[in-house]
Amino acid sequence: MSIKRTPMTARGAEALRGELRRLKSEARPNIIKAIAEARGHGDLSENAEYHAAREQQGFIEGRIKEIEGKLSTAEVIDPAKLPNTGKVIFGVLVELEDQDDGHRVVYQIVGEDEADIRAGRISITSPIARALVGKAQGDVVDVVAPAGTHSYEILAVRTE
Repeated sequence: MSIKRTPMTARGAEALRGELRRLKSEARPNIIKAIAEARGHGDLSENAEYHAAREQQGFIEGRIKEIEGKLSTAEVIDPAKLPNTGKVIFGVLVELEDQDDGHRVVYQIVGEDEADIRAGRISITSPIARALVGKAQGDVVDVVAPAGTHSYEILAVRTE
């Protein structure tokens, strides 16, 4: 059985490590204190603070497990070390022009956890990234998305 690798950039892996450190060193101890304090208020069956703290503890522990799992299967890809083949691959910057209105955008294709459309980072699993992968400058790509089909021309493909 092969392990499914989780692609991410070095920046994305470091952000997950930072979140994991914060959860383990700050959030977990704080919630343990909150639970202890809520227990001191008496009857646990009617103690809303206790139940809220336990729910928060479950969320924190779940997120810790999720991050540890992703980091254990991480395939950290440094876009700067990738050969510039001119093709759209994980980590590259892609400049696109919408064929309908001429609007231009630049996206970096990144892992799921580091995607942030406002910062110009799209997930490798997004419809637009899936349509772009393997294409090259000058290609026109039709992207089928929930909002409808859009055509984009790839103006440039470059590494960071």
